Amino acid sequence: MFFVDKLITMGANITIADPHRVLVYGPTKLYGRTLESPDIRAGMALVLAALKASGQSVINRAELIERGYEDIIDKLTQLGAKIQK
Repeated sequence: MFFVDKLITMGANITIADPHRVLVYGPTKLYGRTLESPDIRAGMALVLAALKASGQSVINRAELIERGYEDIIDKLTQLGAKIQK
């Protein structure tokens, strides 16, 4: 749940119900932002949101994501993602 607030700043329509539950409404348009990856899994969620968002996103502390996903930049680039390290 450490990244839900970051998705909200991107435009996601999410209500935090309690520390263990969120309500997600959609679809909503997401917008690029400068974000910080709190950990491996949340970081990957932010990458996926950034790929869907319009505009440019910058994800700081991306080394956390790369540590958990082997060759993630190459794999996503092969799928058509525009990622620059």
